[in-house]
Amino acid sequence: MISLTNSQIGELMGQFLLAGTGTLSFAILFACPRRSLPTCALVGAMGWFVYELCVMLGLDTAAASLLAVIPLTILTRVFAILQKTPVTVFLLSGIFPLVPGAGIYYTAYYFIQGDNALALSNGISTFKVAVALAVGISLVLSIRCPHSKESLYLKSVSSGRRKQSRPAWQTNRRLSERGRRLQQPAQRSGSGYRKYPRQYL
Repeated sequence: MISLTNSQIGELMGQFLLAGTGTLSFAILFACPRRSLPTCALVGAMGWFVYELCVMLGLDTAAASLLAVIPLTILTRVFAILQKTPVTVFLLSGIFPLVPGAGIYYTAYYFIQGDNALALSNGISTFKVAVALAVGISLVLSIRCPHSKESLYLKSVSSGRRKQSRPAWQTNRRLSERGRRLQQPAQRSGSGYRKYPRQYL
């Protein structure tokens, strides 16, 4: 059973709030829809909360990132369905706390300083975290959602079985009216060219 001290719980709550604030700022910077800002902050805070919890339990950064990005991506799909917003709105802003920016920075820093050993170790750990994030996102996004009316409609359109939006008699009537309009004599303009009246075009 997981047992955490009061100091660890307080640290987790602080990290949760800080991650939510950072994600909210990132979402505002990227001009996300205003109604999706609170959910973007919640997604980022939840992902970082799971990451910190896994680190406290003794997991390495790659495994913690993998376990954190899975519930994060699930939340992005849920909020995308509820708010009818693309998944990328929540995913790009919510994944911000988990991106190994410090690892990339220190890899480049040690490489410029000439310390190849530290640069290689930081680069490998950063690569592992990046791969873990990509695998976790791919696993969740590859799961098919339950069929809804919208998905069935898009499937019927893509397969060429889209139903007519109006009855057949209305379609035939519109076509016959258009045919009668085109059969009417054209008017002669001042320059000698024939043109149809504007209301028949």
